[in-house]
Amino acid sequence: MAAIDGLPPLREVIARHGLAARKALGQNFLLDLNLTAKIARSAGDLSACDVLEVGPGPGGLTRALLAGGARHVLAVEKDDRCLPALAEIAAAFPGRLEVVHGDALAVDAAARLTPPVRVVANLPYNVGTELLAGWLTPPEWPPFWQSLTLMFQKEVAERIVARPGSKAYGRLAILAQWRCEARIVMVLPPEAFTPAPKVHSAVVHLTALPGPRFPADAKVLGRIVAAGFNQRRKMLRASLKGVAPGIEAKLLAAGIAPTARAEEVPLEAFCALARIVAAG
Repeated sequence: MAAIDGLPPLREVIARHGLAARKALGQNFLLDLNLTAKIARSAGDLSACDVLEVGPGPGGLTRALLAGGARHVLAVEKDDRCLPALAEIAAAFPGRLEVVHGDALAVDAAARLTPPVRVVANLPYNVGTELLAGWLTPPEWPPFWQSLTLMFQKEVAERIVARPGSKAYGRLAILAQWRCEARIVMVLPPEAFTPAPKVHSAVVHLTALPGPRFPADAKVLGRIVAAGFNQRRKMLRASLKGVAPGIEAKLLAAGIAPTARAEEVPLEAFCALARIVAAG
């Protein structure tokens, strides 16, 4: 990558700017530019897209996105120590990189981007799931983004693509699969990062569908799923009793056994229950 973009190796950048990863910010830097290029490629053709990147750190993935042809990259970085390194990348790709110093949970990224938009990020471990949940539950659908290509701890990635009956199946799987195609495209070992985390990581690619797979009111579905999976060991007739009156009859009407547990229920059945509850 250094030969392609003319910028120095990441280890040199980190040493020069004193960018030791901070655990408090959930930072684990990916320094292998071959791997960052592979992640960028897994997001598809970016030449006609704006790209949102969260937590660029010293800019390894940022460089891959720009060298790979992204039309424009908006990089949101909370750690002010990384700003000089990112400024060097911006200078190497004039007019194509905008760096915002701030918290990604508070920045209105959509207002700064021109569609079509794709999100590509090695997310900070401590806010990754919260960011994903926000992107999956916008006020309106389709969302501002076409696809999400995101790195998580492997355990979180498995929760996103999990199927009913598995231990990983839960609220995150429902949120992701209701309105997206979701698949794991890469698994990375701890030693790929600096510092090495204690777990493997994985890259998940989610493509937004034009509409939900099954009709349901998003708020009602969210309430049902949250209640059901917050008490995974309970039968649904117990965990959902506060969701709506006569829940046992409503479960039966949706084709769900009242004695079933949330992890046994497929997405389509949850959506059917949401429609019945919404109808009163």
